[in-house]
Amino acid sequence: MTNTSTERNTMPESRPENVPNQRSANSVDSHVGSRVRLRRLELGLSQEKLADQLGITFQQVQKYERGTNRIGASRLHQIALVLQAPITYFFEGASDTALPRNSDASPLAQALSDPATVRLVRAFANIGDPHLKQKAIGIIEAIAETAASTRPDETA
Repeated sequence: MTNTSTERNTMPESRPENVPNQRSANSVDSHVGSRVRLRRLELGLSQEKLADQLGITFQQVQKYERGTNRIGASRLHQIALVLQAPITYFFEGASDTALPRNSDASPLAQALSDPATVRLVRAFANIGDPHLKQKAIGIIEAIAETAASTRPDETA
């Protein structure tokens, strides 16, 4: 008689180094999560409101957006419906090679990770007068120029 419990307790075959653990999040998950965040912010939804519509906690939405947790296919479909975006939207800009993590993220992704940027965008979106919007842009650009010119030379 064969001892099946011994057979089940054998060590699994080792995984080649270039094959990621399929259960752990990777750079594609981080990219998809950042696209979820971007679309959520475009629609002016809070993490709490998105979570309520998905029937999950806002902490889970945070984990999805950070790429800490993977988003399953059915959940991504549900997110796409709530955020009114095609599934392909969440993969736009992704490549077959490893994508950059947060430290190498695009300037837009880095800016959107700053709560002050999100506040600024929301306030700007509430300005109805196009003339006032142009003035606000001018002020922000002038501040940015001044800040850049007073910053110590980083190339020296």
